[in-house]
Amino acid sequence: MNLIHSNCINKSQFSSPPISIHGVPLQRRNKKKFSAVRVSNLAASTTEVAVDNGTHRRSLTTSVSSQNKALPSGMSSSAMEQLDIERGVCIPFRKYSPETVRNKVLESRGAVASLILRGVEIVWNLGLYWSSLTYDCLVGRDEEVVPFRARQLRNLLCDLGPSFIKAGQVLANRPDIIREDYMNELCILQDDVPPFPNQVAFKIIEEELGQPLEAVFSKISPQTIAAASLGQVYRATLRSSGEDVAIKVQRPQIEPIIYRDLFLFRTLASFLNGISLQKLGCNAELIVDEFGEKLLEELDYTLEARNIEDFLENFKDDPTVKIPQVYKHLSGSRVLVMEWIDGIRCTDPQAIKNAGIDVNGFLTVGVSAALRQLLEFGLFHGDPHPGNIFALRDGRIAYVDFGNVAVLSQQNKQILIDAVVHAVNEDYAEMANDFTRLGFLASGTDVSPIVPALEAIWQNSAGKGLADFNFRSVTGQFNKLVYNYPIRIPERFSLVIRSLLTQEGICFTLEPDFKFLEVAYPYVAKRLLTDPNPALRERLIQVLFKDGVFQWKRLENLIVLAKENVAKMSTNPALQVKNVPSSRSWQTVSKLDLTDTIKDGARLFLFDEGIRRQLLLALTEDSKLHVEELVDVYRLVEDEVDIPAVAREIVLDFPNVVRDFLLSWSNSVLSDR
Repeated sequence: MNLIHSNCINKSQFSSPPISIHGVPLQRRNKKKFSAVRVSNLAASTTEVAVDNGTHRRSLTTSVSSQNKALPSGMSSSAMEQLDIERGVCIPFRKYSPETVRNKVLESRGAVASLILRGVEIVWNLGLYWSSLTYDCLVGRDEEVVPFRARQLRNLLCDLGPSFIKAGQVLANRPDIIREDYMNELCILQDDVPPFPNQVAFKIIEEELGQPLEAVFSKISPQTIAAASLGQVYRATLRSSGEDVAIKVQRPQIEPIIYRDLFLFRTLASFLNGISLQKLGCNAELIVDEFGEKLLEELDYTLEARNIEDFLENFKDDPTVKIPQVYKHLSGSRVLVMEWIDGIRCTDPQAIKNAGIDVNGFLTVGVSAALRQLLEFGLFHGDPHPGNIFALRDGRIAYVDFGNVAVLSQQNKQILIDAVVHAVNEDYAEMANDFTRLGFLASGTDVSPIVPALEAIWQNSAGKGLADFNFRSVTGQFNKLVYNYPIRIPERFSLVIRSLLTQEGICFTLEPDFKFLEVAYPYVAKRLLTDPNPALRERLIQVLFKDGVFQWKRLENLIVLAKENVAKMSTNPALQVKNVPSSRSWQTVSKLDLTDTIKDGARLFLFDEGIRRQLLLALTEDSKLHVEELVDVYRLVEDEVDIPAVAREIVLDFPNVVRDFLLSWSNSVLSDR
């Protein structure tokens, strides 16, 4: 895969300035009890964003000037630019913009009449529902009828069509907008959507292929394998090769419906901008733009095919992860044909055990794959529900359905790692600032009131230890926090939260006593110790020093955890097969390779005076030599360090060391003069 560096984010390049939103003091807000939904704080951070150097997307290939031409001026453009600024990456081939939606809707015949009728239908149905909530509050039964009203809302969204089903699925992951009890009910929409008739689906497939169904497939399943808000899936066999494939076909005439509803959504949001800016310091159009952008991406199956190729590239050297091949010559914007995955659903623990799969080994692979997507690739599966993840009989994990993926820029990934480091160091003020940098809070917002809340959430959860920690309990407390304070969860991070929660839920289904953090922590420890990224080296130093004091015990714990991750991964049956890639990363899977870490540490010691002073102080603090601690660390790594390999690396790097030393010396001489 081509890794295109995005140099797009520079606020001075935009044709119009980003939205200027003043931060508001963080205060609790009074809410009506009957309200299932509150206005979200859409204010976004306008912090200067660094250039992205690691986002794996094929679409980042044109200049920002071409993007600006495609965007409308004024507020419409500003909201889209704001999304780019938050992400730290621009997307020139964006399918969505408010102007594009408006033009698509108004160019059709009878557009005005259709919009009026649809608007009346939406306002009437939602108005009746809101009236019932108001009545419940007035008669004092608002809390006792919550389960009924939540089901009523789910059914109402189903009746209003695909756009509202999709909106319900999004709301199921947005605690900043909707109450948690309503969120739980809306989660049903992610799996339980009625299919459309086979005859209609088969006709769409033939139109897309340009030939009769029987000419391409020798057989096709008479019933859908799965149905979702935008499409449904069949199993078929290719006539030419006899291979089994999955056919994903889009719902009929869905595109004009989606465009029409998006136009109405944004029109309504434009009327709410003044109120939301005045009351909450937020822009109501931004959340519609986030939703619309993701929705139109999912609507184009050629983009999903590209997503699959990106995942294939990312995991090409990982024998523990299976990504299906896509048949691009049989696919189009409405039909996607991909390799059939013959696996076991992750919600069937007995079938997994009967297949002889080591459950704990499989779960370790799954958690590591999820964390690699999030922290290493910056491209992750946004909808990993049980129907989209399978266990293969050789111990691998398989993913399907790549319509909903999210992208994190290099800067986003580094801030997430910063947040982990700040949590480890119990620096909650900096953790709150990380929220601002990620776009959860408006730039300039006073974060001091949120610091005690973050501290209470983390200490209450982490204080129980790894054995009792789980993301669902933390998220439950976090949901209350974002509902009570003006915090907006950007779309991509709502997908991150849902992804972690869903995968943790799968882990608990397969192994009720599974400890998610007992796998996640070792992975993060291994990355901090072995990743060649210089930014992670800096985070490692931050972890090892607290208040200027070297944390010997923390270093030992990191090494122990990293070795534990390697040991668990090396026992997976997928690594024992004959076709394991011969790349260095998998040759050393049974061993913690600290060669690069030691080499880089030696370079830091030579060239960074501050680090050198800190390390020397660490060895002599409290007026004594810490030889015993040093020996303990050496005993932990002596079996993991290949001395000849380290020596070879140092010799090969010697010319660069000399060059850097001379440059450092010349710079110091020049600066003295």
